[in-house]
Order: sequence, then C-alpha cells, then structure tokens
Amino acid sequence: MKNRGKLLEQLTGVDSSKLNYYVELKKRNQDVLKQNSRLEILQQLTRDINIDMSIGDIIERAFRKLPEALPCDFLALAKLTEGKLKLIAMAPRDFSDQGYIPKQSILWNAFRDKGATSYNPMLDPLCLAQVTRKHTEPLRSLAAAPLFERSSVTGLLLLGSTIDAAYARAELNFVQHLADQLAISMQNARLYKQVSRAKKEWEATFRAVTDPIFLIDTDYNVLLHNGQLPPGMSNAFNQAISNKCFAKLRGGTEPCQNCPIQEIKETGKPVFQQWNTPEGEFLELSYYPVFNEEKQLAAVTIIMKDVTKKLKMEAQLVQSAKMVALGVMAAGVAHELNSPMTVIIGTAQMLARDLQGEEDSERGEALSDIINCGLRCKRIIQNLLTFSRQDQAPFSPIDLNAEAERVLDMIQYQINRSQIAIFEHFDRDLPKINANGPQIQQVLTNFLINARDALTEVDGKEKVIEVSTSLRVDGKQRLAVLSVSDNGIGIAPENVSKIFTPFYTSKEASKGTGLGLSVSLGIAESHHGNIEVESTLGQGSCFSLVLPVDESNDQ
Repeated sequence: MKNRGKLLEQLTGVDSSKLNYYVELKKRNQDVLKQNSRLEILQQLTRDINIDMSIGDIIERAFRKLPEALPCDFLALAKLTEGKLKLIAMAPRDFSDQGYIPKQSILWNAFRDKGATSYNPMLDPLCLAQVTRKHTEPLRSLAAAPLFERSSVTGLLLLGSTIDAAYARAELNFVQHLADQLAISMQNARLYKQVSRAKKEWEATFRAVTDPIFLIDTDYNVLLHNGQLPPGMSNAFNQAISNKCFAKLRGGTEPCQNCPIQEIKETGKPVFQQWNTPEGEFLELSYYPVFNEEKQLAAVTIIMKDVTKKLKMEAQLVQSAKMVALGVMAAGVAHELNSPMTVIIGTAQMLARDLQGEEDSERGEALSDIINCGLRCKRIIQNLLTFSRQDQAPFSPIDLNAEAERVLDMIQYQINRSQIAIFEHFDRDLPKINANGPQIQQVLTNFLINARDALTEVDGKEKVIEVSTSLRVDGKQRLAVLSVSDNGIGIAPENVSKIFTPFYTSKEASKGTGLGLSVSLGIAESHHGNIEVESTLGQGSCFSLVLPVDESNDQ
C-alpha cells in the first residue's frame, strides 16, 4: 500500500494526499474547460463580426458575448489619432463621457509597453474613474491590450469589471487574443470599405459613360453592361431569354457570322466594326480583349458608339458642299444666260409691238411663244439660283404651294421625259408657314427624284406621280403636309427603317449616294417637323413632309 502511494505520487508529481491530487486535477480540468469556452467564444465572435459592420457594432457584439468567458462590465476601444488616444467606441455607450485618454494616464503604459496589462482604475483618477450617474458602481479592475497593425500599436482595447483583481495572466492572454482578432476585423472592415468605395466609384464611372459598354466572356455570355443601350436595342436586349451576346444584341440564336470575338480568340488583337441596325441606327463597335494574370483571354469589352447623328451631319456637309458648287455654277449660268435672254425677250417684245396693227397673226403668235418661253427660262434660272443659295435664306413666312410650283417648274421636264405623268392637288387655303423656302424645295426635289427612280423599273402600267398639299389638325396643333406619291416598286418593310440612314441606298452607284433622304430628314427636324413614309412593295410609296403651322401667320 505504501509502495502504491509512493508510486502514485511519483507518477502525478503531486506531493500531497489523494484529496489534494483530485482537487488539483479538478481545478486543471476547470481551467481547460474555461480556456476551451473562451476559445469557442473567440471563434464565435470571429464568425459573428462582419466586414461591413462599424467599429461601434463590433464592440457591442463583443460586449454581449464576453461575460460568458470573463468578467466584463465595460468594453471600449481607443484609437491613436494625431498623437492622442481617442475613445471611439464603448459599451455600454453611456458609461463614460470621456473623449480622450490624457497623456498622464497609466493606460499609456500598455500602449508604450506593447503588452496586455491589468490596472486598478481607482489609482488612475485621470481616466475612467468617473462614470455617469446611470452607472454608479465604479470599475475596480481594468485590462488594456494594444491593437497592432503591421507591428505598430494603433490603439488599445479596454475591458473593465466591478470585481477586484478580475484579470489574471490567463485572462490577459485572452484579452490580447481578443484585441488581435478585433484589430484584424477592423483592418478587414477598413479594407472592405476602401474596396467597396473604389467599386462604387468604378461602377458610377462605368454607368456614367453615355456610350454602351458590354463585358462578354469567351462563351459569348454578357457579364456586365452599363445600361446605356440605344433606343432601338433596349426592348430586344431586355426581352431576350438567353444571356448570349448574339441573342441580347442582335436577336440571334447562334454566334454571328465572322464574329469579332472569334477573331479576337485567334489573334488577341482589338477588332473594329460598323453595324447598321434594323431600326436605322448606325453604330461603330470596338472589341477589346481582356487578359487574366496568365495572359490568357478572359473576356472581351465591347464599346458601341452611335454615329447616326454624326453621319447625318457629315451628309449635311457633303450636301452643303454640293450646294456651294451648284450655287457657283448657277451664278455663272445666270450671268451667261440672263444677258442673251434679256435681248431675246426685249427684241421679241419690240417686234410684237410693231406687229400690233398688222393682220399677220401667225407671226404674232410665234413672237408671243418666244416671249413666254424666254420669261419661263428666266424664271427657271432664278429658281435655280434661289435653290442653290439655301444657307443665305432665313426662316420667313412662305407659301408651301408656291415653293412646290417652283420646284415643278425646274424638274417637271425631266420627269415628263421619262413618260411619267405628274398630277397636282394643292390646298389653296393652306396657311403660310415659317420655313426656309430653298430647303423646302430641296426636300421636295429629293422626293420627286426618288419617285422618278422608283418608276423607271415599272412596266405595263401608267406611271404616275402625285404632288399634294393639305392641312392636318392634330389636337390643338395644325400641321401643313406636302406629299409626293408614286405607283412605283415600293419599299420592302425591312428596309423602311433604313432609308433615312446616311449613305444607305438601294440604287446603283451611278444613281445615288444615299444622302437625299438623310439630308431631307435633317431639314424637316430643323423645322420642328418630320417625314412620314407609307410604302407597299410592288404598289408604290408616299413621302410626306409634315411641318407645324405658326398661328401668327394667319393674321
């Protein structure tokens, strides 16, 4: 028995009785359980603290859990700001109205020593000795643990208890672990906010770009876009069932033929493309490769630029240049023809006056024809001059019927020569409108030339062009309408939306540039009007220039 007792003492290292041994073993088990409990609480706090929580929320969450691990009636966080320790969060929040920890406070020792330490706050009347009236019982134990960031102390974690000597070495070790974990959590929160702010700034910049931008992966899936879609593409993009770019952008079911993304996969270089949408928009598309860290193609960025207005302006400039050349030519023709025409008309009028008393009617009629034809030639020359100098003519009240008659005087012979009959249906009660007369003539001329060209391929029936004016009432607004109808070949439904696109034409290269209707639409819009099109393939078309009537012109 004695040998067994001695052996037990040697095995356990406990020089005491059996009772003392079991008491010591129980205490150690309790310490291990307490340590395990503290580790569990620390892990739970780590899980509970989210990177998007504020420092105040983090302290509140920790304060609710800590009493399960060690005495805790007060928890606070002090950060080093401009050389001062400032209490930035505490729980309970109304525990103290102290803002900064004075330089003379013993709490600075933990900051300078870079280690967790316990104090008796009653010996440090400079800090946390006075509490609010709501918390009448003072703190009797205080633990301070430094917060580290890259080996530098940036603040203190403070725990307080109303129990005397509440924090031994084991508790201080736990407090330091807690401080380290909170420091990591706060760093993560700060980094998360920085990344989140940078992400928001990037997204705001991305969405502020007015040109549509898309990020497409190598499997043609749309990953991102900035929502700046062209009007004609928005409905198809939002209604597409598939997330593939060819479905979202073009309404297709398979990758486009000669797809730029496929070309980028092969070459790794940017691709540039032009696209005329079914809605009549003209887009410039730029495809840029996006590479990952391994220099492999990860995605493709597509930047769209709507250049429809730009092309219309270019078309206007081209047309203006043509008008300038025509104006110079017309001025030269006018100077060359006006003088001989004046002589011809004047001589014919003198001869007619000399023959007034004679009975030679045939000679008189011939002279009358010469005079009328000469005056008509002068009128055509004058109309040509006015038409070519459209930029010099400001807006003024004009008679739409008179402008139409001037154009018909110039172009009627060319149309009649193609065996096309022209019929006029003018509303003689049409009020005047504020407009640029030569520009209105240009629009009508384009309508008539297009109608003539649409009839050149028609066989087996009478070729007819009708020019009409009318008054339309739309609500409280009155509109003047100038229409040109033909019974030609018509326009296919899928091409109606394209006819106003600059440089789009269905004619041969020698017969058109695709600028006429684009320039005409620009003129109509500059007059706050519009151009309406009605067409049936094989039956004919009707183009109408619709312009608002200024009520002041009725006076």
